[in-house]
Amino acid sequence: MAVKIRLKRMGKIRTAIYRVVVMDSRTKRDGRAIEEIGKYDPNQEPSLIEIDMDRANYWRGQGAQPTEAVAALLKIMDEGTLKVAEPKANKKDLYEAALAAAGKGEGSDTSGATTARKKAAKKADAEAPAAEEKVEEPTADEVAPAADTDSGAAAAESAEEPAEGPDTEATEDKAGA
Repeated sequence: MAVKIRLKRMGKIRTAIYRVVVMDSRTKRDGRAIEEIGKYDPNQEPSLIEIDMDRANYWRGQGAQPTEAVAALLKIMDEGTLKVAEPKANKKDLYEAALAAAGKGEGSDTSGATTARKKAAKKADAEAPAAEEKVEEPTADEVAPAADTDSGAAAAESAEEPAEGPDTEATEDKAGA
């Protein structure tokens, strides 16, 4: 049986990810593998290459022939010229750095919430109208009289005498009868 070390294609249509596998040379490209010995992702920057070199050397010792692509990957792994991406920062560290940049300390908020509570906002809204009510209102003496188109004497007469009309005469007739 001819055994090969080759790539098995995985992933989406345009974002291929490969597994480095040991297979019989007569099986399909994505068929059943004897053993999976690594991963290869050319989409990342730099490309991700993870191969278990002990198992690859074992299978080469047993007579497995690597394909051209796998031979190039094995050469990179053997020489140690593999570029390694910088490790990603811990999410907790990023969060604490963002808090420090925002000016908040560790112990400033006892509840642990990242947003202000609604109750505190409601109290602030309730205090605002109370502060507006405390503003002194001017007294009647301080307020200037309203501009009136009638003269002052005519306005006083109209306030003292009731207006005459059909309703007032009818009420006087009923009262006198």
